[in-house]
Amino acid sequence: MTIQQLKYAVAIADSGSFNRAAEILYVAQPSLTNSIKELEKETGITIFNRGAKGAVLTNDGAEFIQYARQTVWQYDMLADKYVKTGAHKKKFGISTQHYSFAVKSFVETVKHFGTDEYEFAIRETMTRDVIDDVASGKSEIGILYKSDFNRAAIDKILRANDLEFSELIECEAFVYLWKGHPLAKKKSIKFEDLVEYPCLSFEQGAAGSFYYAEELLSTAEYPRTIKANDRATMLNLMVGLNGYTLCSGIICEELNGDYFAAVPFEADEDVVGKRMEIGYITKKNMIRSKVASVYIDEIKKYLSSL
Repeated sequence: MTIQQLKYAVAIADSGSFNRAAEILYVAQPSLTNSIKELEKETGITIFNRGAKGAVLTNDGAEFIQYARQTVWQYDMLADKYVKTGAHKKKFGISTQHYSFAVKSFVETVKHFGTDEYEFAIRETMTRDVIDDVASGKSEIGILYKSDFNRAAIDKILRANDLEFSELIECEAFVYLWKGHPLAKKKSIKFEDLVEYPCLSFEQGAAGSFYYAEELLSTAEYPRTIKANDRATMLNLMVGLNGYTLCSGIICEELNGDYFAAVPFEADEDVVGKRMEIGYITKKNMIRSKVASVYIDEIKKYLSSL
């Protein structure tokens, strides 16, 4: 088993195709295929099912790729620190729930390092995918939140995947809406004020659950609801339909514009989960890359300026 074989396997898993992976890696497709066959023979497992739809990981293969990603990542970090060949681009990726501050901090990190030496990736995605991406090594850092409502469930999933959570900020619930909304100028907003307006939330896929919801108080009874799967659509629905969502109240006007407002949400005292702890998740006992350290510092700097 060689590091090259592991890199080949990861590339195939990411691209879903032997042909596409060969193009990305600049190697002949037969050489790539033979290398994976040798790897499967040595490990005694079938890593990929080959078919008309491309290369699909088997159950054994999915587990193998998690370890392969970690090994490749650690190897690249060693090469970055001790081997000054400049022969390959170093990679850094994050997965995040839909937070503009996470994107803003990512932008500043890319500016800091540039794209000549690094290949950057940011994935705004569903909660479970944030966890899976970090667990598999696809992303080094994941951004998500916990509350009194979802903490036990999220912590259980993190432990099962050998991940740890580090808090960045704790905040109360806000109602996020556009500045032309009839409620935008109120000092605070109660549930009864929102009854005639649609509540917007991000889809969480087939594995969706109340515990994966990105919005606070996801179990409350909302007479009108609309789901979206990206932040731009969510903002358009706020303007077009006077929709709203419950969030942290952290707005990055530089990225989202100054068309939106966050009004304090006035929840009853006995409501569970009205405060959120936003933080980042990483693999336990993993050495943080210098890019990840800068990214976390950028987030902390931005949040401290609020």
